[in-house]
Order: sequence, then structure tokens, then C-alpha cells
Amino acid sequence: MPRLSPLPTPAEADVEAWVAEHLGHLALEGRDGVRAGAMAGGQSAADAALAALDVTGYSASRSTVRPVARQGATRMSPYVRHGLLTLPAMWQAVAGAGSRDRDRYRDELLWQEYARHLYARTGTRMQQPLRHDPARGQQVDVDPWATDMACIATTHAELVEDGWLVNQTRMWMSSHWTVRHGRDWREGEDEFFRHLLDGSRAANRLGWQWTVGAGTGRPYGFSRWQVQKRAPGLCTKCPLRNACPIEDWPDATAGPRVEGADLGAGPTPGGPAEVESSGEPDTVWLTAESLGDDDPALAAHPDLPVVFVFDEPLLRRLRLSGKRLVFLAQSLADLADRRPVEVRLGAVADELSGRRLAGTYAPVPGWQRLAPRVDLVRTHPWPWLVRPTSAPLSSFSAWRKSVRW
Repeated sequence: MPRLSPLPTPAEADVEAWVAEHLGHLALEGRDGVRAGAMAGGQSAADAALAALDVTGYSASRSTVRPVARQGATRMSPYVRHGLLTLPAMWQAVAGAGSRDRDRYRDELLWQEYARHLYARTGTRMQQPLRHDPARGQQVDVDPWATDMACIATTHAELVEDGWLVNQTRMWMSSHWTVRHGRDWREGEDEFFRHLLDGSRAANRLGWQWTVGAGTGRPYGFSRWQVQKRAPGLCTKCPLRNACPIEDWPDATAGPRVEGADLGAGPTPGGPAEVESSGEPDTVWLTAESLGDDDPALAAHPDLPVVFVFDEPLLRRLRLSGKRLVFLAQSLADLADRRPVEVRLGAVADELSGRRLAGTYAPVPGWQRLAPRVDLVRTHPWPWLVRPTSAPLSSFSAWRKSVRW
């Protein structure tokens, strides 16, 4: 497969054109629909967002949906998801904030870390219910998100156009999909994953399982009450305000307990604690999990060229939105301003053949699948906020209590 060069400059218009030309055939919207989402990719954008981070009032406003200007959500998640900012860096960034807001924000960082631990333990089994069958409302032969309801229509438009949602509206949409309408939660989770700039199977699947009651046995019921509390302006302009379909709590309870993945005490894979080396690398291999300047392998080898492979077979199957591909391309283009970056398209093992690679371990099934198929002569540790142990993962609260600093 030929090299995809030259890289575009970080200018958004150039990146969109490059993605449309080289990756548009893999995008959900096709070549003509490729465009950027609400946040720009790249270390420069991540650093600017971090410099502006202010969690004052976060505890009280993190669930605010409308007005947008009063949302407390920080929108840092796309940068964390792709390793442009690490969880340890985010933890330190809010050290000087007021204790209530700092602690609440750090709890959210720990939730992200817990999701990674859970995914590292369960892998692809995380697409099955963890503890209970999900709560499923009455099946209706309609798309739950194709509606005149202002709350759902507005939120769905943000998902598709921006590629980002506050956590509150993620719960609205997932509960409406499964708890009220009985649709398979995995289909809704796939749709989130296609569009969200921070889409990760770890956090995405954990969020859906929690909302539909598969993780806890207690589903989140979405009704008009939440909209009026979190986004009162939506109800006043809704065409269905006098005949609200979600006036009452959804009539659904979680199903019976299931034998899911073992989440009790036991080892959670965390990768190497120290650098593992069997030779001298000639190239740094970057993955979508770790694109930042602080990627351990990248930082340890400042004089080596960098390679990133768009996994064509995988992308053909996933059909990600062009927004997500643009975010990745922006990140690579930004990095190329500081050091040589080669971008390739094809099957990863084929594209990396003949190279002696340094790479950073990633706690995802894709790394486990690909790392043994390439010549990885130096593996760097993943930058955990809390390194995995044998602590139970049966619930966030139980895991949280096991955390030691």
C-alpha cells in the first residue's frame, strides 16, 4: 500500500480535504460528507484546552444541558481518549481547584480509569451484560431517536454534527433507546461509537451498561422531569410539550442476573511496569490510543521517525464518522510540525513489516491482537492513573475503595 503523503497542515480545511481524498471511502458519510466535529484534534489544541481548564463550579454544573453557556462539562474527553492528555496530567491540572469541585472532577477521572481497568479485564466480553439483563421497555417499530421531541432531536443533532455530548444527554439517549423502547443497547452503543470524538469501547460500553441496568440492576429512567431540571428551555419550545411521550417514568425493570465476565478479585492485565526491550528500534509506532507528545515511546525516542497506520480492514467494518477520522488526521498533522511522521493505510501488520518498532502498551483488545504480529522490540508502559491490581471490579464504588495512592 503506498504511503499517504504529504500530510496536511493543521488547517481544518486542508485536513478535511485530505481525509475526504484518502479515507472518505471508509467514512460513514462518504467522501462528500467528511467534515470536522466540535473539537479540533492535535497536541496544540489539547494543550490550549488544558491551559484554559477551570473546574470552578463543576460539581454543581456538570450535569447542566441548557443553556450551553452554563454547562460545567469540560470537553476534555476527546483529548484524554486519544492520549493527547493523560489521566495523570489531568489529575494534576486540577490540584489547585476548590476541594469540592476538584474532588468531583477527580472522581470522573477515576471513572474513566475504572472503565479502562474493566475493559482490560473483559475485552470484547464487555459487549455482553456484566451482571443483569438490561431493562427493556415495550418494543416499538420506530427509531427512538427519530422524533419531534426537542430533547432527543436536539441531542441527536449534537451527536451527529458535533461528535460530543454532555454525560447527562448520553444517559437520556441510551435510556430512551433501550429502557423505554426496548432496542438492543449494543446497536445504540455502536452508533455512539461511530460519532463521538471521545468514543472508546471502555467508557462507552460502561456508560451504556450502567444506564440500562446491565451493570448494576438499576436502570436510569429518562422522563420529562430530567429535561425540565437540566434543560428547561427545551420543553417550552417542544412541539410535543402538551402531549409529552416521556411524561411518566418508563415502565421497565432490569432483567435477571446473568453470568457475565468474572469481575471478582483477580489479575487485571496492565502491561509492563517497566520498559521491555529485545533490541534497538528504528521507528516509533503510534496508535489511536496514544497520540500525544507525552506518549512514552514517542518521548523516549525523540530522534526516531514515527509511523501511524489507518487500519483499513477495521475502519471498513466500523464505518466511523468522518469527524473521528478528521480528529485523528489533525492530531497527526500537528505532530508532523515537530518531527517526521509517516501515515499509512492498510492492514497494520503488513504496513509495519520490516520495521523494528518501539511502542506504548495499550489496554485494548486491538493492541493484544496486533502487537504479536509486528516486530515490537521495545514496549513502553501505559501511563495509568492507578495501575491495575487484583482488586475486584464488580462495581465502581468497590474498586474506588481499593485505590491506594
